[in-house]
Amino acid sequence: MPPFGSGLLVLTAPLAALPRRAAAALAAAAGLVSGPLYVHLQPGLRLAAPAPPRPAAPPACPALLRALAALYGAAARRGLDLRVLLGPGRRLARPPCVLLAPAAEAPGPPGPVQLGLQQLAAAAYGCPPRLPALLLGGPGDGGEGPEQDPEVGDPEDPGAALPDFSDVAVGGTFDRLHGAHRLLLSACCLLARQRLLAGVADGDLLRHKVLAELIEPYELRVAKLREFLEDVKPSLRYDIVPLADPYGPSVTDPDLQCLVVSEETRRGGEAVNKKRLENGLPELALYEILLMKDPDHSQNEEEKISSSSLRQRLLGTLLRPPRQDPALPSHPYVIGLTGGTGSGKTSIAKLLGQLGAFLIDADRLGHAVYVPGGPAYEQVVAAFGAEILNEDGTINRKVLGAKVFGNQERLKSLTDIVWPEMARMVKEQIREADAQGKAVCVLDAAVLLEAGWEDMVHEVWTAIIPEEEAVKRIMARDGLSEEAARSRLRSQMTNSQRVEQSQVVLCTLWETDVTRKQVEKAWDLLQQRLNQGCSL
Repeated sequence: MPPFGSGLLVLTAPLAALPRRAAAALAAAAGLVSGPLYVHLQPGLRLAAPAPPRPAAPPACPALLRALAALYGAAARRGLDLRVLLGPGRRLARPPCVLLAPAAEAPGPPGPVQLGLQQLAAAAYGCPPRLPALLLGGPGDGGEGPEQDPEVGDPEDPGAALPDFSDVAVGGTFDRLHGAHRLLLSACCLLARQRLLAGVADGDLLRHKVLAELIEPYELRVAKLREFLEDVKPSLRYDIVPLADPYGPSVTDPDLQCLVVSEETRRGGEAVNKKRLENGLPELALYEILLMKDPDHSQNEEEKISSSSLRQRLLGTLLRPPRQDPALPSHPYVIGLTGGTGSGKTSIAKLLGQLGAFLIDADRLGHAVYVPGGPAYEQVVAAFGAEILNEDGTINRKVLGAKVFGNQERLKSLTDIVWPEMARMVKEQIREADAQGKAVCVLDAAVLLEAGWEDMVHEVWTAIIPEEEAVKRIMARDGLSEEAARSRLRSQMTNSQRVEQSQVVLCTLWETDVTRKQVEKAWDLLQQRLNQGCSL
């Protein structure tokens, strides 16, 4: 773990030099800072000058946007919480614990340079005067110092400056605030003089997002967004509002002058302007930001840096700490695997069995409790009558299912009989896994959460699939109509309800090989947890 929880990195190189220096500077800082890394850009500043450094905002120009793109792109590859500051003026949300500068950009004796860092941080952000100040690398690292680096302006227009507007708008999901979001928001901050209106998608706008169940709650997304914006440029007013439709207040607010879009949302911006004209309002200037490429994307992820790709990378990882219940046996370690019908839960269970897990099939145990002489047979017949029996005396589960479907009282009467017997059989199977020396046992149970069986497992793993895909699978597998398939899904817990109670989430939406890699990733991470003894 890096020794400092947050840091302030001061870069004094010319803006035009930053794209080629960003990766090295952030790599050095990443080894020292575990939390937010603030970056103060002060081109040409001499930290060791006799007079105390005077903080100033970097010029709003295309060269600055390119520098920001390079910095946020390099930070994304390292998973850094980077915040490039576009104006001093307030105490930072996570005050820096260390001050940093590349040695190659800070010629002169270390003492005066470190003092200059401390004075700059105190003057610009109210930092304590004696914060640790470190120089990164040696005099030959990271390229030439600013005195050898030519001052190169924007090659397209050396005197270019970004346009500015009193009120600027932007919209998005802003899930897991990533590098592309940060570049987009920084551009908004540079363009706005007074106010930024940020619409945050919520409700029905999220329904068709990839892995929508893993999108952070609205309140959390807003809190992260506000903290970032108020750190980056505290002089602006920020109005953050929920978006229940694609337009929000952008089509009714008369004070707005500019809408910031990306290549893929430009058509949405044009639709906003059409609506504004219909409402008797002037069109907004559309300022377009280029998408940031993701060099690490996998075959089923987007080529750009995106929230959906980040959500896909969460699949198979530990989302919540495992349960710490002294009543649970320390051996074997029990995974409860659940998921709705059509979710691919059974295929995941088979893969886990191939990796060495002892499998308990709750559905098979369910059949066993109903057979004549089984633990629930007499009680079920007594409760629901002889009309549920076949000629050979076995229970006709389709007839029984028709009796309880849609009737919560009857369904509860049935589950009150069956689930405790199944739970007893599950515990017997867990003991059998222990007797065989199995380290991991997987309870494959569609009703795991409904039955309250999470008390029998150390972790809940959930398989999810979008509703439309689940409907297609149920129709193809069971020969049901679309309405019948949807009705079956509506009778179950939702994906979101399951995910909220799960430690690990898996998704079988993509090719079989993608599912296999997810399961192997989840298994490998589980083995690491077991080896570390975090839950045993």
